[in-house]
Amino acid sequence: MAVSVYNFIVFLQVFFPGGLSMQRTLYVIAILASIYPLFRLHRNQHREPRQPPATGWYRSILLLLSRAFHPERNDPELWLDEGPGDEYAQAMCDDLGQLYEFLGIPGSSAGHNNFFPEPRTILVTSRLTCIFCPASDGIYSLRRRRKVSTVRLLDSNFRWVKADLFIAYCRACDAEYYPDRITYRLPNQPRRERLEYGAKVLRVSKHGVWMDRRIAFTQENSILRFHSGWSNFAEWLSDTVGAKPRVTPRQSQRLYFEHFARRLISAHGLAPTFSLPSNSSSQVLADTVREQIGLDGGVVAGAMEHGCMDCTHLKRYKSDLVATGASLGDRIDGIADDLMENQVPNVPATLGEEMPPPPMQTGIPFEPEQQEFPPQNGCRGYVRLAVMDGKTIKHKICSVDLCHKPLENYKNGRFCEDHLDLRDICGIVPCGRAVHSSGAFTCDNAAHKDWHVKYLNRFSRMSFPGVQRVIRRQLGGGPSLRAELPDLNGVAGAQVSHTFRAGTTYCLQTIQWSCGCPIAWGKCYRSESSSQVLAFLNRTWEHHPNSKPSFIAYDDACNLLRHIVTQDANSPWIRTTKFIVDAWHYIGHRATDVLCRLWCNPAPTNETAEQLNAWLNGFEAQLRQMSATNYDFCVHVLMFLYKEMVEERILKKQRTYRTNSGARWRR
Repeated sequence: MAVSVYNFIVFLQVFFPGGLSMQRTLYVIAILASIYPLFRLHRNQHREPRQPPATGWYRSILLLLSRAFHPERNDPELWLDEGPGDEYAQAMCDDLGQLYEFLGIPGSSAGHNNFFPEPRTILVTSRLTCIFCPASDGIYSLRRRRKVSTVRLLDSNFRWVKADLFIAYCRACDAEYYPDRITYRLPNQPRRERLEYGAKVLRVSKHGVWMDRRIAFTQENSILRFHSGWSNFAEWLSDTVGAKPRVTPRQSQRLYFEHFARRLISAHGLAPTFSLPSNSSSQVLADTVREQIGLDGGVVAGAMEHGCMDCTHLKRYKSDLVATGASLGDRIDGIADDLMENQVPNVPATLGEEMPPPPMQTGIPFEPEQQEFPPQNGCRGYVRLAVMDGKTIKHKICSVDLCHKPLENYKNGRFCEDHLDLRDICGIVPCGRAVHSSGAFTCDNAAHKDWHVKYLNRFSRMSFPGVQRVIRRQLGGGPSLRAELPDLNGVAGAQVSHTFRAGTTYCLQTIQWSCGCPIAWGKCYRSESSSQVLAFLNRTWEHHPNSKPSFIAYDDACNLLRHIVTQDANSPWIRTTKFIVDAWHYIGHRATDVLCRLWCNPAPTNETAEQLNAWLNGFEAQLRQMSATNYDFCVHVLMFLYKEMVEERILKKQRTYRTNSGARWRR
């Protein structure tokens, strides 16, 4: 017989004081249902002879009930009122067997789980009024759009449940409010949507599949700790849930874009103005986000305001060094003190006054200007060191030389949209003749066709039996595998220009503070040239001219500085920043390069760039196969996550600057 409301009222009157709050009463009832397994163990122990009335299980039950009646003892901030006393817990514990029977809790190990049936999940917007209609015209309450929709939800407990989806709308402007976004219409324009950045659930499929936001944070942690991709996270999530339907890689990808789009846009302060076409695909979402925060690179959110004891230091002047006992002569030595001449390649036997140095680059003084004393106003200032490096993590681009546009087809394409007509032209450059048949790569020239066949044999994937066959042939003294391509019309095989496969970017250029916090990233094409590196620096500090670092350590800083002076002798970089070479790369530079010795004298070896590169190695296989849009979006995400990880480590080590008020110091 089911327990009636009358039984429940009697239970409340007998075991609870009349003045007890509703919140505390419901909390005690929930604890009472949860400790039923302990009561079963207590009752089972009593079946043995000579057992004490108060077993260990009984004492644990009494303790838990006492805590349930008095939760303020453990959490005084949440529970402000006082409990009724321990006698109520003792009275309930003494009659526990009859109480469970009276309340109808079954005598099975799983029976207590059904005492509070879980309600059906409701998915609805958290807003009450329209955000587009002006408040001065009155209150525009939201109405229900249509009938309730039943959707599938993967909740925070990794279980598939059915949920009821409600859509609200404004009668005045026809804006629709979903749990994770708002769609609206502008005059004479198609509908657009804004993201709800505090959404607790995210839609991952247009077929009514939603996921709890905490699933997205689980995916974020798996990326950060295990370098997982969309597919293997979908497989892991499906195995963890253990019930159909299985999570597809496309849904995992959509969850990734929906979650990190909100994180990136919020971090960059673009939430009030960001919008995109309504009901967009994940690719449109990713492309719209990267257009806002940076195409082919960008500044990491909050990086310019970063400052800690490992990258930002109080500026020291020559007078400070003299005061500490340092012996500084008037002449500036061109070689670092800790590098001996026999450690530097190509050092002349007499490197001094007898051998005049090569002429200095026009526009640069022969000796750096010394700052003797700090300013009289007492503002000494701070200095910061940034480290720049390139990492050969590439993605595919158009195979036409000097074309940097993305491919039209990333599966097996070779050209961008502008050069698709070259598919019907011979791939040997500059042949220019039509291909001999549809889908072919070369014309009917026998030499071109033969060279293409050998190219395929050289670069096509070899099966495992094929590898074994080559190894046996080489071990048996047979002909070795020829890795070089044959010559074509007098041109060396490696120098033949062709469009048989898509091109790639050259490297991923990164710059970070000396503490490891990333600042920005960009791409280099064809080579890591000084012109591209300078353009990368100019883009990075275009909107942050007052945050330029005092020093930039770069393995080719001397050539970069030479390029800067050649392009503009009055460049702001010459006045604000000193370009230096780290000691590891400095030993490979020419000792006769006066500009390098005087202006790029080495800095202590800093491993932050190598640490970032090593961390990025785990994502290289994924990034190489991505489109330009996905590549940019994912690198934005990786830099953002790495920055959070570095700042968390700095905060844990208490390496942040603090003001007198105790707040962390920010520039």
